[in-house]
Amino acid sequence: MDFAQLIDLASSRVGGKAVEANDEFFAPKENLLKPAKAIWLADKYTAKGKWMDGWETRRRRTPGCDWCVIKLGLRGVIKGVNIDTSFFTGNYPSHASLEARDGKGAWVEILPKTELKGNADNLLAVAAGKPYDQVRLSIFPDGGVARLRVFGDVAPDWAKVPKKAAVDLIAVQFGGLPLLASDMHYSHPQNLIMPGRAKNMGDGWETKRRRGPGHDWVILKLGAPGVIKKIEVDTNHFKGNYPDSCMIEGVHKPGASSSELADEFTPWVTVLPQIKLSAHKRRFFQKEIVPHGPITHVRLNIYPDGGVSRLRLIGERA
Repeated sequence: MDFAQLIDLASSRVGGKAVEANDEFFAPKENLLKPAKAIWLADKYTAKGKWMDGWETRRRRTPGCDWCVIKLGLRGVIKGVNIDTSFFTGNYPSHASLEARDGKGAWVEILPKTELKGNADNLLAVAAGKPYDQVRLSIFPDGGVARLRVFGDVAPDWAKVPKKAAVDLIAVQFGGLPLLASDMHYSHPQNLIMPGRAKNMGDGWETKRRRGPGHDWVILKLGAPGVIKKIEVDTNHFKGNYPDSCMIEGVHKPGASSSELADEFTPWVTVLPQIKLSAHKRRFFQKEIVPHGPITHVRLNIYPDGGVSRLRLIGERA
């Protein structure tokens, strides 16, 4: 899987925080972790200079580099980063590096000093190897970065969760992940598993209007194999564009690839039979769930198309 399709472990929407920076003269460090893409406002200025939607330091007149420490919202194994310099053209850093650590351990370089492009996505693969909960971005010698995305596999501490505790098996904090979708024209299915309820219609998974036969679907990996006991399907903010109905299937295929799961011979079993949905409403299902064994993946089918804001699969780990 392309690392940019993994979870952004640093995003403020999952609890990421910019905790310290040596300089943020022109623009604050907190902008690095905004979930939305950076924007440009041509005529906006502050008392210090041009307003920029990112983190920007002053022009360095002494040796060294500028840096920012970030507490990841989700501890995980880092697979790649995007050092996004959108709208920084004559004021982006020439190079950057990244270090990581877990707890109070020593900083480890996971991305050596690397040349950057201005006003661009700088997608860089990382081979971290082990879980970390903090990163330190160094920029050489100074300048501005719009966003820092830290993509990786969430590494929950299951030892702190009682084995028989009811948890949301698909939640991002427990390692849930969308793998494949029939369509994501308006918004990404990662939104389905994010914390809290959706803030608006863009904070969900929405497909284009279907003009032919069939229906839309998304395949998601559970954070751990388990048995589902309760389901929540939330169409919050979807009023004239919610699916007429939905169905949920499951399969036990540990380590299966997206292509294997999409194969027509995958032995999906029904977990929730096709059932009507309502506009702008949370629906809870428990007695409707079909008894099943442990599953590792689910497929949410929506008929024929539309938007769902959140999916919760409450159950017990196998």
